[in-house]
Amino acid sequence: MAVAAPPRHTSKPVPASRTSWSLRLRGPQNRNLWFWVFVGPFVIGLVVFVYVPILWSLWLSFYDARNTVTPTVFVGLGNYADLLSDPAFRSSLTTFIVFAAFIVPTTFVLSLGLALLVNRARALQGFFRSVYFLPTACSYVVASLVWKMSLFSGVRFGLVNTVLDHFGIEPIAWLSITQPPWYWLVIVTARLWLQVGFYMILFLAGLQRISPTLYEAAAVDGATGWKVLRHITVPQLAATSAAVVLLLLINAFQAFDEFFNLLSSSGQYPPYARPPLVYLYYTALGQGQDFGHGSAGAIILTLLIAIVALVQGRFMRFGRED
Repeated sequence: MAVAAPPRHTSKPVPASRTSWSLRLRGPQNRNLWFWVFVGPFVIGLVVFVYVPILWSLWLSFYDARNTVTPTVFVGLGNYADLLSDPAFRSSLTTFIVFAAFIVPTTFVLSLGLALLVNRARALQGFFRSVYFLPTACSYVVASLVWKMSLFSGVRFGLVNTVLDHFGIEPIAWLSITQPPWYWLVIVTARLWLQVGFYMILFLAGLQRISPTLYEAAAVDGATGWKVLRHITVPQLAATSAAVVLLLLINAFQAFDEFFNLLSSSGQYPPYARPPLVYLYYTALGQGQDFGHGSAGAIILTLLIAIVALVQGRFMRFGRED
């Protein structure tokens, strides 16, 4: 009796188009696949912790969101109108203007001066770079607490008051809101100590890109000192200067830690000493937890930063070769 042969299973051929698409997706030697294996977690984190909160904040800004992040009462542009008509919010913007008007040019000049000095140092240049850049690694919160509790503590045995006592000057209550605005000196010095070294490194990178032949030609023509700085160094640092000013303005908009940690002990802020982020912090995370107005304020600040960046970039011809 003849036994029937088992049926033969033949696999269907994979279409060439699907194979080529799979190869293109994975890339040569699976490079695209390994790229997403390593980069994928960071992309997911960026989307979940950055882009989703931004979109959620934009959505909350159009709702009456008090003590909830899932509001149902739509108010349109009402939150924006309330903030723009609030004297406290406008005062916080004035605080930013005052703070930026001083901190931006002061940081610019000090960082450029340090960069010029370090760039001319013939010995221990790496040491000086590290010393001036080291404060950048310090947290703004830690620096604010050191300034508040050690340097400018306001007591007779504080470091600054001890120095003043040697010159016969009475101790100063540096952070008192009823005394003259000495707190501005504390805030500004803390910010300068923390950020001057970072911008010095940026200027150093720009200085090292300047061709030495320009200085040699200037020396042949007899130009030295101020003339070289004015006609060679500063014009060659135009792109770096534009980037530094832009970063300084953005950082001034984001001022929070030093104001909050230095002046929040009493819960009250003196006039023109509460920047926008501190105002929005108490609005969104205070007793009322008004996430609608807080989100609207965050969107307003984002638009202001974008407008300032565009105007400043156009004024300083940022990104142009000429």
